[in-house]
Amino acid sequence: MRKIKLILENGDEYVGESIGFDIDQSYSLGELVFNTSMTGYQEILSDPSYCDQMVIMTYPLIGNYGVNKDDFESLTPALKGLIVRECPGEGSNWRNEYSLRELLERFKIPGIAGIDTRELTKKIRNYGVMKAVLVPENYVNQNAKVILSKSLGTDQINRVSTKNPIHFPGSGKRVILMDFGYKKNILRSLMIRNCDVVVVPWNASVELIQSYRPQGIVMSNGPGNPKDVPEVLPVIRELQKHYPMFSICMGHQLFALANGADTEKLKFGHRGGNHPVKDLKLGKVFMSSQNHGFAVTSNSINNSELEITQININDNTVEGLKHKTLPAFSVQYHPEACPGPEDTAWLFDNFLKTIRN
Repeated sequence: MRKIKLILENGDEYVGESIGFDIDQSYSLGELVFNTSMTGYQEILSDPSYCDQMVIMTYPLIGNYGVNKDDFESLTPALKGLIVRECPGEGSNWRNEYSLRELLERFKIPGIAGIDTRELTKKIRNYGVMKAVLVPENYVNQNAKVILSKSLGTDQINRVSTKNPIHFPGSGKRVILMDFGYKKNILRSLMIRNCDVVVVPWNASVELIQSYRPQGIVMSNGPGNPKDVPEVLPVIRELQKHYPMFSICMGHQLFALANGADTEKLKFGHRGGNHPVKDLKLGKVFMSSQNHGFAVTSNSINNSELEITQININDNTVEGLKHKTLPAFSVQYHPEACPGPEDTAWLFDNFLKTIRN
């Protein structure tokens, strides 16, 4: 059994079993975050929003039902490491094609098992997200401190976004999907509603988008800080004048910034499939799937062109927005789920209804 070491930015160390790519004399640096989902580890691993992050799974057994070709949310996972309590060698499920360990090795992702993930999660809750590095067991700790002092960069969206437009034909409404690191189920959710979808790069110009003669715009999820891509804000302001717009997660934050609101980094973010969200108009609470480290600051909405439509029951953070005069709205969570509850899939229907109206 190969041993591997996890060293946190605050100096704490954990030694466990290597379950993924053998980093040998190398290392993997990332931001340490936790996810409370009990299932859906394959979708979590392949979610582009985890770019440059190491994910702690709080549920103690991860990998028990294996991996299959259909449940990927992107072609290539972008996270920097997986941390679990226990990972079986083989998965047991009728859809299983290969093991979680094989997935990690295939995509060169290091992983560590056999450590107390609940205790590690409590540290993140108490002190906030921090950088961490995965290194071989015999790695010199002084070198780890040098590695931990490095920046993770600000180009995550550019790395995970498509480089060229891609057309997914359909018989219904023509929708542009602006790709900040979109999950495949956003595309699926549009296509099962017969949408004719064109996925464009995150930095596509207004002219390029308009050349496809769209009837609506969807802005996707994505990794990093929304303030790292200020050049997209004037594009959003122009597009929302002409087309109905639906924005998800990173798209929600960018929609807020484009309309005069502000964002902030949360202490440890929202990552999991059990976050309760209250719709202020409907007076109903929905369970949501979430994965974000930044949020729209509620007090900044007062000086913006927006109004709050939904809030998080746990901490009252902003979960939904709509423009006061334009047919544009957004949510912080993932209505397409994968993994997580599908309580809010109706938002895609609302978006298409807005287009028809």
